[in-house]
Amino acid sequence: MRRAFITVAITGIVLVLSASYVVGDRLSSPALRSIGLPPPDLQAQTVRIPTNSSECLVGWFWRGNPGFGGVLLLHGVGADRRQMLDRAIFLHKEGYSVLLIDLPAHGESSGERITFGAHEGEAVRVALSFLRNQLGPQEKIAVIGVSLGAASLVLAKPEQPLDAIVLESMYSTITDAVANRLELAVGRVARVFTPLLTWQLPMRLGIWPSELEPLTAVASLHAPVMIASGDRDLHTTITETKSLFDSAKDPKELWIVEGAAHVDLYAFSPEIYRSRISGFLAKHLHGSN
Repeated sequence: MRRAFITVAITGIVLVLSASYVVGDRLSSPALRSIGLPPPDLQAQTVRIPTNSSECLVGWFWRGNPGFGGVLLLHGVGADRRQMLDRAIFLHKEGYSVLLIDLPAHGESSGERITFGAHEGEAVRVALSFLRNQLGPQEKIAVIGVSLGAASLVLAKPEQPLDAIVLESMYSTITDAVANRLELAVGRVARVFTPLLTWQLPMRLGIWPSELEPLTAVASLHAPVMIASGDRDLHTTITETKSLFDSAKDPKELWIVEGAAHVDLYAFSPEIYRSRISGFLAKHLHGSN
């Protein structure tokens, strides 16, 4: 009887470990896909930007009006630059130049693994440098990042100051992000299995959970920040979002979108989104009230 119990216990442990390994592999697997030319209504050029790691970022650059500044758009995990297309069209109508990129291991950009913002941050710094070179030193620069895109910017700790930052639906720490998703998938008891996924980070990606903490890194940003999230978002809870806001330096704004879960906030409420973001960018890039 005792031997049978031990056998069952060992089998159960092996199954749990195997399942966690498979899940970890899927979460970090690349989301590569062919995208092709920009849509006809996006009169942009396809750009290929070499990175410091001998890889290449692919994106679309759409030049706006001189003096209006530029906006770098960063998509969420598993998506690509097309997720930010509606934002790009809206911003270009406002006069801004826009750069949409595929983050590493997404879309047409090279990369072997998704690293939840760590290595993606290096790519963000390269993309910002490209945008500055295209526009010139006199133009102001803003960034809008969604989920992984937001975390990538924060973890990048840009060397040059930015003029405005919008962080949408960003996780606070990788530990909280994993725990929240396990609870949504299986139930609250599944949170105890969080370490089975986070321990794989050093082995798979060469990074530690402590390196994936936007909650800490957001305090190092030197730019006006808007932090936005839905009040029904269970991937990043409203409590976590408010903690991110508390950690950020002034000037800062908190936008809690009523009724929104972990969704595209632009698609959820386009008119309100355009109004909030337009006002925020105009204030900090043009000095408009």
